[in-house]
Amino acid sequence: MDILLIAGLWLDGSAWDDVVPALKELGHRPVALTLPGQGDGAGSATLEDQVAAVVAAVDAAPDKPMVVGHSAACTLAWLAADARPEKVAKVAFIGGFPSAAGTPYADFFETKDGVMPFPGWGPFEGPDSADLDEETRGRIASAAIPVPEQVAHGTVRLADERRFDVPMLLVCPEFTPAQARDWIDAGDAPEVARARHLDLVDIGSGHWPMFTEPVELARLLAAAAADV
Repeated sequence: MDILLIAGLWLDGSAWDDVVPALKELGHRPVALTLPGQGDGAGSATLEDQVAAVVAAVDAAPDKPMVVGHSAACTLAWLAADARPEKVAKVAFIGGFPSAAGTPYADFFETKDGVMPFPGWGPFEGPDSADLDEETRGRIASAAIPVPEQVAHGTVRLADERRFDVPMLLVCPEFTPAQARDWIDAGDAPEVARARHLDLVDIGSGHWPMFTEPVELARLLAAAAADV
């Protein structure tokens, strides 16, 4: 299956460098996306530009792909499903939930000079980063790409109710499936709550399993693709 991989904030397609070969060994065709403003030097990119790039990758896939979003990019994966519900075989969310319609995409941290820079590891201390050694922390931080303000502050727009028919997988890294269920039941993830086909799987990692558990992450994604 074609598997489109979208990294979260501050990361480009190279975040999946250890996941891609593992998925290929399992018989899939992974494509790690580098989005406008997320590794191509387009500092004026907008959320609409990023959505268009993901939708273009869906349209370019020879077969119906699974679209994988990590962290904030769970919303990008979901926006692709909304734009092309008949063409997306499945969506997988890693360590996050898609934002609801009408909310900002990712206004989590302060912006400066038109971008939202990586805030350092302070906000992520604890379960998020407990499995990252100093070398990996340094590698991620040094490669971090400031997020264009128009991406971070872009408004999420969802329109097609058929998105809820697209099968959904939630990969739970720094939280458990039981915790995710509690949040969903409490109304904290309204888009996920309306999914008609939802699976949750655990992975023993922090927030960035593509760096710390790439083979296991690939195995979980491959299993989800086989279940379509």
